[in-house]
Amino acid sequence: QVKLVESGGGLVQAGGSLRLSCAASGRTFSTYTVGWFRQAPGKEHEFVAAISRSGGNTAYEDIVKGRFTISRDNAKNMVYLQMDSLKPEDTDVYLCAARATWSNIVLITASGYDYWGQGTQVSVSP
Repeated sequence: QVKLVESGGGLVQAGGSLRLSCAASGRTFSTYTVGWFRQAPGKEHEFVAAISRSGGNTAYEDIVKGRFTISRDNAKNMVYLQMDSLKPEDTDVYLCAARATWSNIVLITASGYDYWGQGTQVSVSP
């Protein structure tokens, strides 16, 4: 089992940057595929980015490609989401999710993940 804690959210002006962090507990974090999702009140989780257990494979939602970068440091049990050129429409709660996998795959659907953090608020002003 793994526990996930997000941090790094906040209020930023359009065009600015934020770096979200997802800290994971557990000694086998390197066997987990990790994803970032966002969620508006009353709506479903929306895929943002995902990274395979080794970090060798990544996937992004089309509207964040070229602006967001997902990375991980398995030695520190950390996954990051660098968010650049932020837009007001990026405003949401951002959550990280994890699932133990046997291969170097990425998962882009929320239903594929077993563990979730509580989320961190990202607000982008015009």
